[in-house]
Amino acid sequence: MQGTRIAFGPFVLDPDVGTLLKEQIPIVVGHRGLTLLAALTARPGEILTKAELMDAAWPGTAVEEGNLTVQIATLRKALGPADNGGEWIATVPRVGYRFTGTVEPVASASRRPIPGSGKPSIAVLPFANLSGDQDQQYLSDGITEDIITELARFRSLLVIARNSSFQFRYPALDIAEVHRKLGVRYLVEGSIRSSVIAFGSPHS
Repeated sequence: MQGTRIAFGPFVLDPDVGTLLKEQIPIVVGHRGLTLLAALTARPGEILTKAELMDAAWPGTAVEEGNLTVQIATLRKALGPADNGGEWIATVPRVGYRFTGTVEPVASASRRPIPGSGKPSIAVLPFANLSGDQDQQYLSDGITEDIITELARFRSLLVIARNSSFQFRYPALDIAEVHRKLGVRYLVEGSIRSSVIAFGSPHS
């Protein structure tokens, strides 16, 4: 549901914005990890097959099952042990995974800026596609996502999730307004332009 966050244990997941908080402190989780967590918490106690989860995190893309295993392992590490000492995400052998916790919707009419964690906060805005070819939009989006992923590897940084920064693709907003809405210290902007060089046969 739009505008609804999901609470479980000490965590609050906002699937729309793409943030995960633990006792109001942001937890760094990649875009695909958050997508998987949203899918699992949307159906707590139910078994989601590996195919369902892979379709959720990699829609329309053929990926190896090992990618799902890596993402689930990363999620488990970020969440830590559940309240009962077990795991929040249980493995169902040869089938898929199941979320074991109890979830509670938390309606929020308006969202506050992401709480401070003492780390420099940074958001990477969608790179502008200056090629004039809308088919190249996937390239600029891919570059933006790669930069977000690489920056998130630095534990000294708080990197805003893809879902949050990509909402500012259209229309272009004043930078000060983007700073205020995202509540970050730094913004990264960029653009790409592809060119094609055509070689013709020489004329005599």
